Amino acid sequence: MNPTRRQVLGGLAASSAVLALPARAVGTTALTAQVADMQLLPQEYGRTTIWGFGGTMPGPEIRVAQGSRVQRHLINDLPQATSIHWHGIRIDNAMDGASGLTQDAVEPGAAFDYDFIAPDAGTYWYHAHNRSFEQVARGLYGALIVEEPSPPDVDAEDVLVLDDWLVDPATGQIDSAFESPHDRSHAGRNGNFIATNGVSGLAKTARKNERRRLRIINAANARLFQLRLEGLDGWVVALDGMPLSQPKKIGKSFILGPAQRADVFVDVTADVGSSAYLLAILDGEAWPQVRYDVTGQSAKAKRNMPKPLPENSHQRVKLEGATSLSLNMEGGAMGSLRAATFNGERLNFRQLVREGQFWAFNGAIGTMNNPPLAKLSQGENVRLRIHNDTAFPHAMHLHGMHFHEVTEDGRLGPLRDTTLLFGDQTREIAFVADNPGQWLLHCHMLSHAASGMMTRIEVA
Repeated sequence: MNPTRRQVLGGLAASSAVLALPARAVGTTALTAQVADMQLLPQEYGRTTIWGFGGTMPGPEIRVAQGSRVQRHLINDLPQATSIHWHGIRIDNAMDGASGLTQDAVEPGAAFDYDFIAPDAGTYWYHAHNRSFEQVARGLYGALIVEEPSPPDVDAEDVLVLDDWLVDPATGQIDSAFESPHDRSHAGRNGNFIATNGVSGLAKTARKNERRRLRIINAANARLFQLRLEGLDGWVVALDGMPLSQPKKIGKSFILGPAQRADVFVDVTADVGSSAYLLAILDGEAWPQVRYDVTGQSAKAKRNMPKPLPENSHQRVKLEGATSLSLNMEGGAMGSLRAATFNGERLNFRQLVREGQFWAFNGAIGTMNNPPLAKLSQGENVRLRIHNDTAFPHAMHLHGMHFHEVTEDGRLGPLRDTTLLFGDQTREIAFVADNPGQWLLHCHMLSHAASGMMTRIEVA
């Protein structure tokens, strides 16, 4: 199951400045965004230059107890301005890290203090939110884990950050065409090298019949990870950090769109001396994201089905009488977008292409130069109908709040912060506007967000 060198790279078509930085704020932990080199590819390709928090990719794991305070002093040692978004955390608006909306981007040589409470247990992540289509692709992200007050009944836990990298095979370096019109107008920036926690062919040891918690994070710019278990029995127990009311048995496979997370409990069923796998299905072939070498036995028999994780406390949305909103996603290659409003002007599609803009929400492009999608009162119940009138999938992320996916029969489905819609698909989400501020709603195919798929919701 280990890919060969030819398989790994067969489809493949720095230095940090020394800056005078302000002193770290008292009581916080420094988190430096910097240029670094790491062994991402096989050894024969040498080291690859990345941008990483703390000089690593993924960045340092942040792990706190539910309800704890998180304090990080961002130091920008990059050649670009940056910021940090704490993805999935119900956070004070000023700490959300959306540059240009909730804060100014932190310039090279400057710093910013993030200080917030993590109210919900679950699997989250943090990532750059200025020129994120480039900075996330260079490696500026890390896991943020908020632990339940009582640990679940598992023997081990693995935090697994999945990503793909677009790499130049001649140099072993990250391809610098971050603003490719093809990526912007098609499926987004998809890589040609797959890694987990920055490692290709990540391997761990396990024991037969042990139960492990896999915290899986899709950090890719655009790739949908279709995942399959081999030698493992699994249940999804949480999505985007939010526990399911009942664990859901994993069948043949499951999909995570960009920015989505899944907490999965797995029981090792592979025999001692063999291996179990978390696999990604790529072009019909199974590639190991993680290999578990089974070196012993934990118990003679399998455990019972896992119990649900404790719920996070949310105000329950009321569908009856809720404010109805609609969002139509349009544009892209093979789309029907003919014109849209951009920077206050009505431009035809040819003019939009010259501006590097390919997508629109309700006929408008961008965030600050257009009215918000909605102005809501704090505590207002909302039903938002989203239609994907394009040829490509889109992962829609709402900052600052969680929403229910509404099922086809009108019931409240799982709580999420990112929902995946395929071409010509319609989905309704419902939420309580319980967090005041200006909140982004955008596609997390990051090239799509940069080229039109971004709006905002105001809550006052």
